[in-house]
Amino acid sequence: MGQLRIEKVQELIKQEVSKIILQELKDPRIGFVTVTQVDVSGDLKYAKIYVSLLGSQEEVKNTWAALQSSLGYLRREIGHRIKLRCTPELSFQIDKSLDHSVHIQELLDKIKKNEAN
Repeated sequence: MGQLRIEKVQELIKQEVSKIILQELKDPRIGFVTVTQVDVSGDLKYAKIYVSLLGSQEEVKNTWAALQSSLGYLRREIGHRIKLRCTPELSFQIDKSLDHSVHIQELLDKIKKNEAN
């Protein structure tokens, strides 16, 4: 399948999942969620949705549980909104890149402070 088509499907899924989480999911456990990336397999049968979760450990745990329980609803909605021959099987992955960048920034600040002394 063409790489351009896969990229378009990834972007469409990212936009729609973000919109559904923000506006339509009514689960009170869902906190601050950002969809950072979507990876779709070459045959468009599987989609990994990378999310960044913010909050305390308990809030992150509750949000993760709520997202996992909403996978069926999200897949059905994606199937209705994006016309594909078969709707991809969705799975969530936690995106740690934000935590990693904060850690790197802290290390750089520490090095800069040590050089100033």
